[in-house]
Amino acid sequence: MRGLIAPLERKNGWTPAEEAGHAGPDRLHRFLNRIEWDADEVLADVREYVVENLGDRDAVLIVDDTGFLKKGVRSAGVQRQYSGTAGRTENCQIGVFLAYATTRGRTLIDRRLYVPTSWTDDRERCRRAGIDDDVAFETKVAMAKKMVRQAITITDKIPFRWVTADAAYGYSKGRRFELEQADVFHVMATTRHDTVVTRWALDHPVHDLFTGLPRQKWKRRSCGKGAHGLRIFDRARIEARPRHRPDRRHRVLARRSVSRPQEISYHIAYCPAETTLDELIQVAGSRWAIEECFQTAKGECGLDDYQVRRYPGRHRHITLAMAVHACLTVLRARELDAGKAETDPPH
Repeated sequence: MRGLIAPLERKNGWTPAEEAGHAGPDRLHRFLNRIEWDADEVLADVREYVVENLGDRDAVLIVDDTGFLKKGVRSAGVQRQYSGTAGRTENCQIGVFLAYATTRGRTLIDRRLYVPTSWTDDRERCRRAGIDDDVAFETKVAMAKKMVRQAITITDKIPFRWVTADAAYGYSKGRRFELEQADVFHVMATTRHDTVVTRWALDHPVHDLFTGLPRQKWKRRSCGKGAHGLRIFDRARIEARPRHRPDRRHRVLARRSVSRPQEISYHIAYCPAETTLDELIQVAGSRWAIEECFQTAKGECGLDDYQVRRYPGRHRHITLAMAVHACLTVLRARELDAGKAETDPPH
């Protein structure tokens, strides 16, 4: 942990070992690969720590995946596959994560390794990489469902109000229906080809809903700061599934580029009836918080610097890096709270 939290350029086996005063990486590799300890129990402690220090009933749960570039074919789950991190097909592992975002900070609280069929169809290869026989193939969407479902079932321990995800996860009607059945509010990105129930059709393409929409129905709004300043778009919303129930609403949101109005993206929302357009925009925009988590966890906490090939060792390293990221997030929140207290005028 001291090695992962230290300001080292790389946080592979050697540099954390040197930071801890070891002559080489053998003790750390043994700790990750051979010594008996439960990474899932540590992850439960991380979640408890996050909730204790950042817990907020208005928090947003965010699902996304990230790539870990690798060489060779022996690292658990590795294959040539598309990596959003690299923006192209690479030899890599894909991790699916769940982030917890509040006004005071955001951090990662759950993780899964995507194991492709090229692995699950070869059980001997799996065993060599430490993947148990009961680990079957699961899509990334199925993994995301499990993580959010777990958060819902222990909702007294993980307070939150919203779930959001990009179109790779939001396009799943089954996923959205499951959230709705649990009365979990969500704003999920989807594709232009998705369909919804409207007063005009049972399978209405979302992109058709906004064709010819009057100019005054579009509102120019920002959903917060991005890498290049405020993210300002023209926004509109249309009701779907009318008369579903009086205290809930289904909305289709459109986000249109100001400079290139032909570029439009879409979200589908399930929300309280009184929810404003601005609130839905903020929830949709909060998805970028998990990208910030990936960036800082890789850049500062060694999330992608592991030098272990086996499935258990990777899970353990990822879990410890998440613990470090959570600790840094909480410390930062406390600093901001202290600074705010110093600058607030006395009552």
